[in-house]
This record gives sequence, C-alpha cells and structure tokens, in this order.
Amino acid sequence: MNHKILAAVFVVIVSVVSAAMAQENTVLTHEISVQGTGFFTKDSSGNGINQHATDTGGFVISYRYHFNNWLAADASYGYIRNTQQNFTSAGALNVQANVHQATGALVVTIPHSIFRFSPYVLAGAGALVFDPTGDAGGFVPGAQTQTKAAFVYGGGVDYKVMEHLFLRAEYRGFVYGRPDFNLDALHSGATTHTAQPSAGIVFRF
Repeated sequence: MNHKILAAVFVVIVSVVSAAMAQENTVLTHEISVQGTGFFTKDSSGNGINQHATDTGGFVISYRYHFNNWLAADASYGYIRNTQQNFTSAGALNVQANVHQATGALVVTIPHSIFRFSPYVLAGAGALVFDPTGDAGGFVPGAQTQTKAAFVYGGGVDYKVMEHLFLRAEYRGFVYGRPDFNLDALHSGATTHTAQPSAGIVFRF
C-alpha cells in the first residue's frame, strides 16, 4: 500500500512540475511558421550509376510547441519538385517527382534573446516521399512513389519584430537513401545529403 501511495505522490509531483514548466511562457507556447526554401542535393554514385538532383525551391510549414523557454517540439511539412537524374551505361534515366517531407524534431533555444535574436538548434527524423509526376521527358516506365526515411538536423535564428511576430532564417540538412522508385535500373544503394536553407515568418500565440 505504501508503495502505491508513494507512486501516486510521485505522479502528482511530476504532473505539477510539468504543468509549471508549460506555464513558463504561456503567451508564446504555440507557434506556426511559413518559410520559402531552397533544396540542394549532393551528387552520389553506386552500382555504376551517377546521380544528380536538380536544384529547386519550395516551402515548409511548421508547428512548434514550446514546453518552456528553451525546449520545444517541431512538426513540419514541406514540398518541392525536382528531377532525379540517373546516368547509367544505358543512358540518362530521369524522373521528375514531387517531393513531400514530413518531419518531427526537438528544438533547443537559447533561453534569453540577444538583441531580439534567439538562436536554436534542432534534430529529429522523418520521411521524404518521392512521387513521380509522369511528365514527358522526366519519367521512366514503371517508376513508383517511394518513401525514404530521413535524419534531419539544423539550426536557425528568430528575430522578434513584435510580441507575436518573428522573422526566421533556418538551415536544415537531410540524410537519406537515394530514391530508386522501386526500379533495379536506378538502384545505387547510395546515401545522400540535401541542404535546405529557408527564411520566413513566425506567428506565436
């Protein structure tokens, strides 16, 4: 019975502390951001295939929940369109695709801003979904939609314009396996890296 009482007390204490932490910054607990992005992928090769992805741009929309003034959780969705160029012994095999990104990350922010600037770092995981457009000149017969798991890391800085409005500059890096669209002819087995710089606005409430 004593063990049950102690366990109950522990649960209550943890709940109270968690609630107190969440109330540290009640006005600015939630945030939504919209950013324009670049999308630059490193060339790779494997199994006799040299691979290049065209540079492009897109957007990312994020929701961030602040547990306190230094720790937050981030959920983001992004979209771009590019062409995966595969140079094989049989010739060039190009696949144009819509690329959807869905990620989750933990964010650590310096607790106190410096001249209205608040730097942060982030790390997490997610998925990149490569969906062929089927457009002529950028399609290989049999190419299918493919999802690749990705590790995401990065950092950025927010600039406070007013109480609920911020400007954001951010960098995210993605590490993932090169898509082959479920075609043996495009399978290199290579791991690649995409750099995604971005800038936009943040609303906190």
